[in-house]
Amino acid sequence: MADPKGFLTHGREVARTRPVTERVQDWNEVYVPGSLLPIISKQAGRCMDCGIPFCHNGCPLGNLIPEWNDFAYREDWTAASERLHATNNFPEFTGRLCPAPCESACVLGINQPAVTIKNVEVSIIDKAWEAGTVAPQAPERLSGKTVAVIGSGPAGLAAAQQLTRAGHTVAVYERADRVGGLLRYGIPEFKMEKRHINRRIEQMRAEGTRFRTGIEIGRDLKATDLKKRYDAIVIAAGATTARDLPVPGRELKGVHQAMEYLPLSNKVQEGDYVTAPISAAGKHVVVIGGGDTGADCVGTAHRQGAASVTQLEIMPRPGEDRAPHQPWPTFPMLYKVTSAHEEGGERVYSVSTTHFEGDEDGNVQWLHLTEVEFIDGKLTPKPGTERRIPAQLVTLAMGFTGTDRDNGLVEQFGLDLDERGNVARDAEFQTNVPGVFVAGDAGRGQSLIVWAIAEGRSAAKGVDRFLTGASELPAPIRPTDRSLMV
Repeated sequence: MADPKGFLTHGREVARTRPVTERVQDWNEVYVPGSLLPIISKQAGRCMDCGIPFCHNGCPLGNLIPEWNDFAYREDWTAASERLHATNNFPEFTGRLCPAPCESACVLGINQPAVTIKNVEVSIIDKAWEAGTVAPQAPERLSGKTVAVIGSGPAGLAAAQQLTRAGHTVAVYERADRVGGLLRYGIPEFKMEKRHINRRIEQMRAEGTRFRTGIEIGRDLKATDLKKRYDAIVIAAGATTARDLPVPGRELKGVHQAMEYLPLSNKVQEGDYVTAPISAAGKHVVVIGGGDTGADCVGTAHRQGAASVTQLEIMPRPGEDRAPHQPWPTFPMLYKVTSAHEEGGERVYSVSTTHFEGDEDGNVQWLHLTEVEFIDGKLTPKPGTERRIPAQLVTLAMGFTGTDRDNGLVEQFGLDLDERGNVARDAEFQTNVPGVFVAGDAGRGQSLIVWAIAEGRSAAKGVDRFLTGASELPAPIRPTDRSLMV
């Protein structure tokens, strides 16, 4: 145990953020660089090294949290990094982007603020990169087997790295012009600077993984041709079919899906554009959807100089404390103030959009909404609450409904889908087509980054066993496992 009295003598401290007036002027990460290291040893010392560490149950990767907390407390950063990498290929991603279900399951969280697991994690990996201890792990021998991975998000990258290290020759196909999937173009720079992706890709290249960008399987290369080239295939193409809003005025100019809007600001940071083709500058912006993607749109609009930002959510505002029906150690639905919300804007709950109104040139100008309430278990409009708000740019951030069906990948492979529109798979993550596996959101549906990495690692074991007859790769989850929720 790190510090037997740590949870009694130290309160919870988290990373400090830069002043709002400063950070909205740039696209750098919102946290004060280096602010964690002076406090992180004490924070790691708050871990109680529980006899039954429920944080392991909250984390689908099965991260060895008490172990690396102990090493971080003792400032043995090399050992901490080794234990962290034992279960997680990309802790610098999860340490910045994961909502930390492990903290919701922390035993200390029963009656105190939980251990800052996420902050400890990111401190360990940042220290490891700084010390140069994150080195390529090339396989000792090659198997002679080839694997294609479709998609370079966290699931695809995790599967590719595991299979490369197992000795297989792996090529990752990405339809975008750069590697990273939603990590690259769906996550704004202020949440995770893309240098973190770049150095992992360089590590993977040094290990032997090959990357093919600008190739969309199904359109640029037929799935059937890909299958002839490789001994096995992993589909990690995500659940990219966005939920739409079929209301009058949806066709007006200025109404966009979040994933039409967000990637353009990232491309500005990559140097592809001087200014984003879709910009919030000087406009009244409305974001429909109260989740993380919606918050990303809010923060992006602030940095582009929006005149106002309003975020709409159809559900009631969550409470600030656990509801009775969401007891520890489940992952509760709580009112969350992200860094983007700290920067301004209005959040409106229990409202539904009825239609959009435009000007004579077909540009959206107003959004009409009504308040809603639950009646007999259904969300029902409240009479007399209709109103309109200014809206010159609207982003739809209402989630995703399944994997892409328009590019032909599903049909060309002949894949079965489940009742939710995800690619069906068996206990080994294999689809109905022998040798074709699926990992991440394409098989699970829209989920968290930590689940995507766990899926990639688990699917890699299924592929390895298919190719060689046996596998020593870890498989932290089964396809049917779900978050610790009620």
